[in-house]
Amino acid sequence: MPIEALLFDKDGTLFDFAATWGAFGRSFLARIANQDADRAEYLGRLIGFDMVSGRYEAGSVVIAGTPGEIADALLHEFPGMAHADMVSMINDESACAPQVEAVPLVPFFGGLRDKGYKLGVATNDGHSPAHAHLEAVGIRELFDFVAGFDSGHGAKPGPGQLLAFAAHVGIDPARIAMVGDSTHDLEAGRAAGMTTIGVLTGLAGAEDLSPLADVVLPNIGHIPDWLAA
Repeated sequence: MPIEALLFDKDGTLFDFAATWGAFGRSFLARIANQDADRAEYLGRLIGFDMVSGRYEAGSVVIAGTPGEIADALLHEFPGMAHADMVSMINDESACAPQVEAVPLVPFFGGLRDKGYKLGVATNDGHSPAHAHLEAVGIRELFDFVAGFDSGHGAKPGPGQLLAFAAHVGIDPARIAMVGDSTHDLEAGRAAGMTTIGVLTGLAGAEDLSPLADVVLPNIGHIPDWLAA
């Protein structure tokens, strides 16, 4: 069945995860620890992040979790802070994180639009940071649909965002491909009845993604050739 639309995860898919979220981890933890390096290092361990190397553990909540889940992992260390306030801080730092494109995104998505594909983004990041990141690299207007964990459709690995995209563009999920770098993305794609495309610009390896993916590619730049084939 031919693919008529593509739905993309954001972090680790459109943007290189390690380069982008290492900077976020350091800036967020330094801020919430009031620039206390030892406390920031301790808090980093709670979310699977090494302040020295700037790297995340494979099971880090930051990789596929929502800002709310990151807050859940830390809030017991801040008894005077409201959950919503910590989520707001996470979203603020996320929106400011420098975005390193996995491939040149303007020509990539312009080419897909020229071929007639409907395009969307489904991320477990917040709605506002997602829009900010897409605007910052000049591609927001190329998408028909953008949803974050707080857009009213739930979060991945649930299929809510994916099915909302299908309904928005009026295309059967069986004719849509979900593209992502994590098992959460591909599990959501399977649950929604979509084709699943794994990419290796996140922290998961091919061995992690292959059981859930119809194909695993080095990065999104290989998608047009795969579609053509």
